[in-house]
Amino acid sequence: MRADRLLALLLLLQNRGRMTAPELAAELEVSVRTVYRDIEALSASGVPVCADRGPVGGYRLMDGYRTRLTGLTRDEADSLFLAGMPGPAAELGLGADLATARLKLLAALPAELGERAQRIQERFHLDAPGWFRDADPVPWLGTIADAVWRQRTLRMDYRRWRGEVRRELRPLGLVLKGGIWYLVAQAVDPAPSDGAGGDAPGDGPAHRAEIRSYRISRVLTVQVLDEGFARPADFDLAAYWQESSRRLEELRYQGQARLRVSPRALKLIPVKFGAIGARAVAEAGEPDADGWVPVVLPVESVPVAVSDLLWLGGGAEVLGPPELRAAVARAVTELAQRYAAPGGQV
Repeated sequence: MRADRLLALLLLLQNRGRMTAPELAAELEVSVRTVYRDIEALSASGVPVCADRGPVGGYRLMDGYRTRLTGLTRDEADSLFLAGMPGPAAELGLGADLATARLKLLAALPAELGERAQRIQERFHLDAPGWFRDADPVPWLGTIADAVWRQRTLRMDYRRWRGEVRRELRPLGLVLKGGIWYLVAQAVDPAPSDGAGGDAPGDGPAHRAEIRSYRISRVLTVQVLDEGFARPADFDLAAYWQESSRRLEELRYQGQARLRVSPRALKLIPVKFGAIGARAVAEAGEPDADGWVPVVLPVESVPVAVSDLLWLGGGAEVLGPPELRAAVARAVTELAQRYAAPGGQV
């Protein structure tokens, strides 16, 4: 709407001082000609906009003028919870609201606090996704977010690793974890006994009839139903996610590998295994005569553990358990035979 754009233009001039027409056009995502017309409209409404000509010219407000039109709309206030994450805010359809809310906040602050907020924005940036991984496609995120806001039941086709399922869900919240969006929802009807349901943190046989998590990139289709629902009175999204993440970690790490690692491999363990690896390194034993260190590392299933431990190369020796040591030995033998054979033949 033009009124929103005029307010945004006014707040830009108030917060940043002199700006050229091309700079204003880039900020407002309009043409330069539109900026000229908007400047004329502001002036006609009594806003003292001054035009300075020359190479360092531009538009500015008359010295001492400040607008008090800084009230936040509902959507703008909602968007402030994502103030440090402009990318996710845009994915939720709140990008424009967040930009306007930020401008209104800066305009409402005293000059010294406004300058400090601007410096913080210039010097700190949050980038949620992990390294070396494309962001998940989330074409249904906006629709799902709308259902979360309005407490509307969803009918959703979902792709699990076991196959596709259809569910009717009460959407309770959204979580952004490592650049991946999850829907936390409660099934309208109990899931069947085959374990169908979410495959993100919180899923599992003990919680089949309870609240579960769904990776939004695996949503195939969504229909928002007219049926509303009441949120569970005792549901806390942050507490749920923390508990389900802890439970997932317990399910993920099924055993412990006793290792003997070189100094170089000791440095690589936190890189490969994250916080689990960092804790294992912190609790490592004393080095032997060769400088190698005993480490006890939580691991997943034997096949996954073999793949992970081979990443450490010759800098790690598996001491136990025996089945893991034997599995690593078999994998190493297969690799040695394959690379020893001419022309890639074993």
